[in-house]
Amino acid sequence: MRILFIGDIVGRPGRQAIARVLPEWRERYAPDIILANGENSAGGNGMTPQVAEELFALGIAGFTMGNHVWDKKEIYPLLDSDPRIARPANYSPLAPGKGVIFFEVLDKKLAVISMAGRVFMELADCPFRTFDQIYAQLDTPFVFVDFHAETTAEKATFSAYLDGRASAVVGTHTHVQTADERILPKGTAFISDVGMCGVFNSSIGMDMEVSLQRFLTGLPIRLEVTKGSPLVACGVLIDLDRTTGRALSIQRLQKRFEVGG
Repeated sequence: MRILFIGDIVGRPGRQAIARVLPEWRERYAPDIILANGENSAGGNGMTPQVAEELFALGIAGFTMGNHVWDKKEIYPLLDSDPRIARPANYSPLAPGKGVIFFEVLDKKLAVISMAGRVFMELADCPFRTFDQIYAQLDTPFVFVDFHAETTAEKATFSAYLDGRASAVVGTHTHVQTADERILPKGTAFISDVGMCGVFNSSIGMDMEVSLQRFLTGLPIRLEVTKGSPLVACGVLIDLDRTTGRALSIQRLQKRFEVGG
């Protein structure tokens, strides 16, 4: 089973990058399913139903989310009704949505879990214990986890805790692709951060001047998605054994290109 997972999609430029690169990646790598993190896909904060449909139309089968999942209230009903979108499972069970979604891939059942970290992040339940609770109820060895977290230490420790149970643990949130992809000793694929899709010369997809003023003044200035070129699209390609669900390989993908080029 081959999974293509796309890193944080940041606003319209991120969606443009995906629209540009997906046909090439689909033809070259022939993934059996395409997943993505969509929590920044609408204006850099959150997702809307319209943006979700735009991205579904590109061939993305399902989305994980993160700490910006609540930023666009119009998505709340869709989180409850659409089985293709997962918000962090360790957020309150009283909040909209679900943390685990399922897909049929090559006659196998793939569980996709969205999870949030706790270090330097908003209040969430323990991701370690939450995974234990979810895993005890799963009936498939094919388990893909997006760990939306700030620090590499928390991500690495979490992946070690899931090693041998999850097929893959991929990190999102920091928007910078890391070079530590590997197969852990018990067969779990791991990377600290998949990276982002958006404007490459930016502050994690946001306008550099606005970000600079925020750092210089300490004021809560609202960040804005930047415009410009080149665009970058980041992802990972993961191959799983079709019997055991264990990871066979993980490969970083990154494509940069000029807008209109």
